[in-house]
Amino acid sequence: MPQILAPGTKAPDFTLAVTADQKLSLSELRGQPVVLAFYPADWSPVCGDQMAFYNEILPEFQKHKAELMGISVDGVWCHAAFAEARHLHFPLLADFEPKGAVARKYGVYRENDGICERALFVIDKNGTIAWSYCSPIAVNPGADGILQALEALPK
Repeated sequence: MPQILAPGTKAPDFTLAVTADQKLSLSELRGQPVVLAFYPADWSPVCGDQMAFYNEILPEFQKHKAELMGISVDGVWCHAAFAEARHLHFPLLADFEPKGAVARKYGVYRENDGICERALFVIDKNGTIAWSYCSPIAVNPGADGILQALEALPK
């Protein structure tokens, strides 16, 4: 099992596709908290439930001025269909090519399976990981840890 990046580590910067013609870099969000939700696959039942739950409680993340981003190794078209079907209102980033490159940087790529772990990171406004958690792949980790980490960030 990979070694997930620990709190206190500088979050590796990345640029990933949000759509076929739009990219987003972590560094663009410097100055505000960021929640990265790595997940195995768009259409798996646990992932669908997890992303739908985060969508429902998006206002809780926004209270902390935090930007939520889902990341998996699926491509932009798969993400687009999944986001539309689930009515998601946050970006899904495609860690597609080279496959899992960002997941590898964060220590959450499952080499044997070719997917990401179900892992969460809260990154502070300075770009440092404030909290990280790797859930068992078949378990929805919920949001309690994310919300506690956001509340603990310096204002």
